Amino acid sequence: MPARATDRRRAAVLGSPIAHSLSPVLHRTAYAELGLEGWTYDRFDVDEEALPGFFEGLGPEWAGLSLTMPLKRAVIPLLDGISETAASVDAVNTVVLTEDGRKTGDNTDIPGMVAALREHGIEKAETAAVLGAGATASSALAALARICTGEIAVYVRSRARAAEMRGWAERLDVDVRIADWADAEEALHAPLVVATTPAGTTDALAAAVPEKPAALFDVLYDPWPTALAARWSAYGGAVVSGLDLLLHQAVLQVEQMTGRAPAPLAAMREAGERALADR
Repeated sequence: MPARATDRRRAAVLGSPIAHSLSPVLHRTAYAELGLEGWTYDRFDVDEEALPGFFEGLGPEWAGLSLTMPLKRAVIPLLDGISETAASVDAVNTVVLTEDGRKTGDNTDIPGMVAALREHGIEKAETAAVLGAGATASSALAALARICTGEIAVYVRSRARAAEMRGWAERLDVDVRIADWADAEEALHAPLVVATTPAGTTDALAAAVPEKPAALFDVLYDPWPTALAARWSAYGGAVVSGLDLLLHQAVLQVEQMTGRAPAPLAAMREAGERALADR
């Protein structure tokens, strides 16, 4: 049921650390644009140990939660159900709460990635490469499963990570080739490269960007641009940023939590860019 302007509802982003999160800026901007004067959106530093206690304190005024690391898998046992999208990668970044207390989990990172790529004119890719094998990489694989028609090369640092990514590939039914991080420069020649690693990890690859790169999706947004994204852009390649991902997954969260659609993407983008510029 769509939210009424007079409703007084709460939402928040949970994670640890969380002080850096732009989610409050994006969601509060959406509420203002949608005229939801009684809605609030906060941030709480919550780790896995504290998560059950936080959930026990949620009252009927709560409409939804955004979840970041390390809570995307830890939250699943606390929910009444999760979507097929969230189940495909065992990761929930969105919880919608109803007034009768039901809590349902979803993953808006996956469709958010697809939407961010589509906004930049990238709807299909014959092949792709993924840099990294952490939690974000599994969502990247799930997103690529929707748009990539051929092999996805995944560059990893350890055998344990390699085994994990093979497991996700089998589960998602995608054609994956595991490659060693030492050969990561090869990835930069793919039609679509998705960098899922922490800040600084891909800096050394910037010097190896080809003269005519195709498309790069770098999931980081702070600091921005990364060395890799800056070199990629300088050489004329298409670049999709972590802010693009954050925006599109937040748009879907706002729509689910408030029942109002479409969420105001342009206003949310402007607010996010302004907040980053002020840092």
